[in-house]
Amino acid sequence: MQKSSRYRWFVVGVFFVFMLLHQADKLLIGPLTTPIMEHFGINRAQMGFVTTGALVVGAIFYPLWGYLYDRYARSKLLALASLLWGASTWVSAIAPTYGTFLASRASTGIDDSSYPGLYSLISDYFGPQVRGKIYGLLELTAPIGYLLGMILGLFLGGAIGWRGVFYITGSLGIVLSVVIFFSVREPPRGQSEPEMADLEQVHTYRFNWETARGLFQKRSLRILFVQGFFGVFPWNVITYWFFNYLETERGYDENAVFITMVVAVLVLAAGYPLGGALGDYFFKRTPRGRALVAMVGVLAGAVMLILTLSVPDENRLLFGALLAGTAIFIPIAAPNVISTVYDITLPEVRSTALSVQYLIESSGAALAPGIAGLIADQTSLKSAFLIICVSTWILCGIFFALVAYLVPHDVETLRRQMRERAELERSEAAGEA
Repeated sequence: MQKSSRYRWFVVGVFFVFMLLHQADKLLIGPLTTPIMEHFGINRAQMGFVTTGALVVGAIFYPLWGYLYDRYARSKLLALASLLWGASTWVSAIAPTYGTFLASRASTGIDDSSYPGLYSLISDYFGPQVRGKIYGLLELTAPIGYLLGMILGLFLGGAIGWRGVFYITGSLGIVLSVVIFFSVREPPRGQSEPEMADLEQVHTYRFNWETARGLFQKRSLRILFVQGFFGVFPWNVITYWFFNYLETERGYDENAVFITMVVAVLVLAAGYPLGGALGDYFFKRTPRGRALVAMVGVLAGAVMLILTLSVPDENRLLFGALLAGTAIFIPIAAPNVISTVYDITLPEVRSTALSVQYLIESSGAALAPGIAGLIADQTSLKSAFLIICVSTWILCGIFFALVAYLVPHDVETLRRQMRERAELERSEAAGEA
């Protein structure tokens, strides 16, 4: 069974644009916080509930999206997710009161948890040997979307107001929903697995509860789930508190903060495709390859952060260089986690598996900034970064080492299951002939 190389890259392009604009819309709330607070006359706590609401709703919807993606056409559901993004953002733009604004922004969490189906669909266009690169490319949208959201919020927000910015991003979501609905085809689940390469047709497998329950019997997947809870702590602590750290503890003004963070985010962006490419390279040589790359990435990040935060405040050049060095290691594990989940799960439950992973990660994401704030109040933000980031990265390094030890068995189990399915497909085709 041959797949159009040009078309599958078109699909990647469509989803890259979708994720980029969606991430920018999610992160717009940061630079637009001040004018929104002034418009509604609310305090910081009330504004904080806006973000918390979206996180809570997103976490609740992860299991539902996972189930729906594994049971129905993922491409159509992704079009629906884009429509929900556009519609909820439009409602935010016209919200007359704080209560309606809070409810509308919380509802954006529904589409925030829609990515597992996207990754699952992509896995049926690209084989396991190259998925890390593709996922790394798609995850570039998080840091680039962060910068795009910052630019839109800072520059467009002043020109057309915060409502005008939401009108633009909401409209783009609706347009993209039409593009996805009519241009993205639903591939047969499992068609890109090596065992299916010579088959003209692949039987369509759908979600079933027995297969879903079997996910929790995979030892390497259970460890990945646990790792996910701790693995998001550093990212969320740094993104939430690092601006404040530069301003209050290192004495940076707004321009210095902006330049420092733009450089760090651009370098961080390179870490996603780098991590995916390295994972693919070593996975071709050993099924442990992705987990080992992730392990080295988190441990190197811990070492680099210790070195970075030890630089004296007055040596900004060295601090910036080491911060960039730290940034490139932060995302290296991310594409390898997604790829590993798909290396060991059957095609019809991949959205469910990744939804569970993200649900657990959401729990850690919600806790991390608050814990860092408590530590900072007692000591300093520098101490909070060192305690939380270094300890969780070391812990995750241990988890990834355990995954590397266990994962060959689970990879081989999947390969055996796919061989059995391929033989069944050939037998049925021969019988029909």
